[in-house]
Amino acid sequence: MPKGYVILTESINDPAGMDVYSRAAGPSMAEGGASVLAVDGRPQLLEGEWHGDRTVVLEFESAEAARAWYESEAYERARPLRQAAADTNVVIIAGFEQPSRGA
Repeated sequence: MPKGYVILTESINDPAGMDVYSRAAGPSMAEGGASVLAVDGRPQLLEGEWHGDRTVVLEFESAEAARAWYESEAYERARPLRQAAADTNVVIIAGFEQPSRGA
């Protein structure tokens, strides 16, 4: 089963509020099995348009696990803190499993 990823692009309006959110969301991520793969305040845009001033990439065991975390009671308590402190786009994507060669 391919991994699942949550990608957040954040336009932060209240840095102190985002710090509060980060402290509140951290335990839910650990409980949900998330690994933080990237947090970047200056992504290098190569083409098109990109939203926000920070991008976060979280990895989960599957897209279903990512959705379960996002909809969990633990994250449900933290989410409004982020929504109050930043304008955010959030997506869940499924990873890619390379087909085996010569099988």
